[in-house]
Amino acid sequence: MTINESLSPTQHEVDPAALGELIGRVIGDAGGALILPLALLGDRLGLFSALASGGPVTPGELAQRTGLNERYLQEWLLAMAAAGYVTYMGTNGDPSPRAARYRLSPEQAEAFTNPDSPGYVAGGFQNLTAATRMLDRLTEAFRTGAGIGWHEHHADMFEGTERFFRPGYLANLASSWIPSLTGAQTKLTDGARVADIGCGFGASTIIMAKAYPNSTFEGIDYHQPSIEAARGRAAAAAVADRVTFRVAGAADLNGSYDLITFFDCLHDMPDPVGALRAARAATAAGGSVMLVEPMSWDSVEESLNPLGKLMAGASTFICLPSGLSLDPARGLGNQAGPARTCEVAREAGFSDARIAASTDFNLVYELRP
Repeated sequence: MTINESLSPTQHEVDPAALGELIGRVIGDAGGALILPLALLGDRLGLFSALASGGPVTPGELAQRTGLNERYLQEWLLAMAAAGYVTYMGTNGDPSPRAARYRLSPEQAEAFTNPDSPGYVAGGFQNLTAATRMLDRLTEAFRTGAGIGWHEHHADMFEGTERFFRPGYLANLASSWIPSLTGAQTKLTDGARVADIGCGFGASTIIMAKAYPNSTFEGIDYHQPSIEAARGRAAAAAVADRVTFRVAGAADLNGSYDLITFFDCLHDMPDPVGALRAARAATAAGGSVMLVEPMSWDSVEESLNPLGKLMAGASTFICLPSGLSLDPARGLGNQAGPARTCEVAREAGFSDARIAASTDFNLVYELRP
């Protein structure tokens, strides 16, 4: 063999330390892949709430508290404790797994049982597990380039998305995001007309309606079951007198609005430019568009971090297939980055597109005609 001859992958010398590190990452990811649906199971069965409602318990005591099977609970508690989702308290000298005692720490209770907390993540168990149900369809989509519509996902996707995103909206929407927009706080306080495009179950619409009682809000989504859920939630929140929801596409706007919002949805749309172009045409004089998007970066190097891993994975399962599901199939995905996002806004006719606010998980853009 000469020095210029290339080696096949199997002929390259393997670094045992690097290989061990890679296998360790796979083990960690494999464990997480199993823990999320098991955590969803615990959420569905009320196990986190049951653990938060009293002191440390054995599997048998938790079985008595919940009416569930002790043997399954023993295994579930062990898995959750290994993941750090439940706190292991010891066995009081008895080595039997049945004697092990578990509880939720205050932080675990906050993350898994308090839906109004900005740290609440249980919705992620639901929508991320739902995403993986599309693996067979996604495999074929990779071969054909076809898309998968948002509406084609399992029902857990829609409810889980609302549960996952609502805490962030509750913590930031009225307190910092709307105030970061030019003149929007004053307009909504005095009384404005607002359209919330891609509203889903209406969490963002209802939060705004409760914060700004002098304004009226219209939630728009093409997914009929989500709109029906949103109407029920608006009635329960006692804001149905100033909030309406209707089944419609992103470009189907009625009249003009002082504020038009897109919450974590533009990147899912097959025609984001068309949606923004329609929003621009419907923006009243002095009004603006608030575009809330997942955190993303302009370069691959910036994206190589734990959040980037989560976002790119979710985009591959959910956002990109949705964006390729209809013509013109822009396929923006949730990792478009600020430069590309602002470029899309300018292509739609906005003269000003800027990042107005941000959190660890979101970028908030203000678009002005």
